[in-house]
Amino acid sequence: MNDSPGIWITAVPPFGAEDVGVLLSVDTVSADPGERAVNGLLGYGHEGEEGVCYLLPDDLAARYARTGDRLAVTLVTARAVLTRCFAEQPALLAEFPGDDEWVPLLRRELATDFAPAEQDGGLQAVLLIDHTGPAASLDALLAGFETGVCGIAVLNAR
Repeated sequence: MNDSPGIWITAVPPFGAEDVGVLLSVDTVSADPGERAVNGLLGYGHEGEEGVCYLLPDDLAARYARTGDRLAVTLVTARAVLTRCFAEQPALLAEFPGDDEWVPLLRRELATDFAPAEQDGGLQAVLLIDHTGPAASLDALLAGFETGVCGIAVLNAR
């Protein structure tokens, strides 16, 4: 299995050169239902440092899973949040059938020995950077953040 595009284990310079963690990218104009839902939920965040958005844990969160040498990160939201936020978009809601309390929206994985650190009783947060258009390089994404073209959201990990 190949690594998913849009996932890196890296340090994000605005947060410190030694703070290595997981960075996911999401395309703001993607037709993919999961990316569309994630983008919609990013509008419910709370701005912290300039250009950095913090989301409530039920609005959008990350889950880590390891299988062998592969680390997977799945972005999830509470079904109640999904239903409330996209009530006027029944076609998008139909992409996420079921009645599970937590709805997986987007999954990315890669081969790595990186283990998320524990912080304050939970796992290390995941950073999510938004961009316009398909697959962007890590350097382009970070440059876009520096120029204000891309934004970063901090997602709690479950």
